[in-house]
Amino acid sequence: MSAGTFAATFFASVVEAIEMVAIVVGVGVIRGWRSSLVGAAVGFVVLIILGGALGTALTSIPISALRLIIGALLLIFGLQWLRKGIQRVARKGFAGDEEEVDADVDRGTHLGLDWTAFVLSFKGVLLEGLEIAFIVVTFGAASNEIWLGALGGGLAIVLVGAMGFVFRDSLVRIPRSVLILVVGLMLTTFGTFWAAEGVHISWPGGEWALLVLLALYVSVSLAFVALQRRRQLAATPQEAAA
Repeated sequence: MSAGTFAATFFASVVEAIEMVAIVVGVGVIRGWRSSLVGAAVGFVVLIILGGALGTALTSIPISALRLIIGALLLIFGLQWLRKGIQRVARKGFAGDEEEVDADVDRGTHLGLDWTAFVLSFKGVLLEGLEIAFIVVTFGAASNEIWLGALGGGLAIVLVGAMGFVFRDSLVRIPRSVLILVVGLMLTTFGTFWAAEGVHISWPGGEWALLVLLALYVSVSLAFVALQRRRQLAATPQEAAA
């Protein structure tokens, strides 16, 4: 039973950890690592405090309301970044224009932190961390091996986080305009998924529905990029004639 508890907790937690790390890494690459990592660290501190204070009572937290609030906020940020990414890619292509994108992104810094990056990472870590905590409590309590469940959940976070750290340099080499589009797609996808779950919509296939949502948003975004490029090409001869 011990091996089964560890394996079930680990593999269930890996899915949530991937979502968590994807948000932290994506926001870090676009907005800055310091603020993103500080937000993630504060999220983990809140999780530790909640875990220590509530223990198995964590399952009484209204996760649906939390999903709705965080999902809606991620959706708002994601759609804003998606719009910017579509505009930049349509104008400059997938090669991007780093200076223009950097100048356009509002950093919103205060007290030395980019608060947009801080909040996005904090919310991603808090929600996904609570999901992992629920998994740990559920599987661990069922087998009376909470410590083994916690080991499986913790190992999942460490391994997925290490993979995100290793591949961060590859992400940095991607043009920023394309990264803004990609992170916008990611935040919009997670935001839609979580907000819908918050109002008790059951997604067919569970977490696999994220891939369908992502494919839908990618298709729509590429269509808008193509439409924008056609409009710009049509406008160019008119501007030259004027």
